[in-house]
Amino acid sequence: MKHWSDIARRWWGEFPVYLYALVCSAVVFYLWSRFSIPYDNVGSFESLGIIFTGAVMWFFVDIIWRLFRDRPARPLRWARDRYFTISGVLRAIAAVPVLAMCAILIPVFSSLKAMIPLFNEFEWDATFIAWERTLLFGYDAWQILQPLFGYPIVTAAIAVVYHIWILLLYIGVAVIALSPGVSDDIRRRFFLSYALSWSIVGGLMATIFASVGPVFVEPILGITDFAAQMDYLRWANEQVPVMTVPVQEGLLEGYFARENGLGRGISAMPSMHLAVCALFWLAARDSSKAWGRAFFWFMVVIWIGSVHTAYHYALDGVVSLAAMWAIWKAVPYVFRAWDRLPVPFAQPTLRTNTVPAE
Repeated sequence: MKHWSDIARRWWGEFPVYLYALVCSAVVFYLWSRFSIPYDNVGSFESLGIIFTGAVMWFFVDIIWRLFRDRPARPLRWARDRYFTISGVLRAIAAVPVLAMCAILIPVFSSLKAMIPLFNEFEWDATFIAWERTLLFGYDAWQILQPLFGYPIVTAAIAVVYHIWILLLYIGVAVIALSPGVSDDIRRRFFLSYALSWSIVGGLMATIFASVGPVFVEPILGITDFAAQMDYLRWANEQVPVMTVPVQEGLLEGYFARENGLGRGISAMPSMHLAVCALFWLAARDSSKAWGRAFFWFMVVIWIGSVHTAYHYALDGVVSLAAMWAIWKAVPYVFRAWDRLPVPFAQPTLRTNTVPAE
């Protein structure tokens, strides 16, 4: 970016993203008002701060890596010419709206997740358990994975990776928003898909298919089918700290206390962990084969972890992948229609490759 007009073109091209995010936020604010739920502005400010920190962290990681790789003779001049330019400043300014949207969406839909019992009862777990056993010849998915991963040190490692996922929500979106290596078209396609994932997958579908997952079926629904898995996880946590175990205990306490703050709420189907991983994989494979492979395997590990740590049924991941694939395929049609609208300035960088080649 070299001129303020470049920011205007980018913002105009991304306008459907902002519009959809505003509509979603308005709907949630209405629901809060309708059910007398106070708005937790602390969560929004926390989220903004974490995303800002993520952007700064990415900047330092990027500069250290490139200094190590390029080994410039004059590091300070090299850093100035690469990072502290008008183009870099304008790119950072242009990224503010989508990063603000991401910061707001996380606490907004976290609270909506906690509101699921207001709209629907958790009554799908027994059905999902039966369907999964039918597909797996009478076994639960965790039982099939247990011989491979059922060792305390392995479980602890998987739990760490499962929690590293949260970096995608903060550092990951900052990289997509700020990186010059991401095209404007992929960027706006990613962020509209991101907003749709929270509202459709993490909101609408989670409410329709209300379920709590293996970890919570006994304390919330009285279903004891996964008692053996939970016994293993608690035993493993006594041998080597398993990060998911205390987090799950905190979620359960928050559920019974009816808390609706950042990171609260219980929902299994579909899996937002898998949905977000799938989105990063789909975006990365259209930008870089290497990053596409890396995010694919990260997605696989998260899927395994979601089952092994008892957060999800394997079916939750299947539905998430299908939903994100459909969203990713549908979003370009929105921008194709948007780009046909008359605008006060040309937007050639946005009219090319509106639908990236598969």
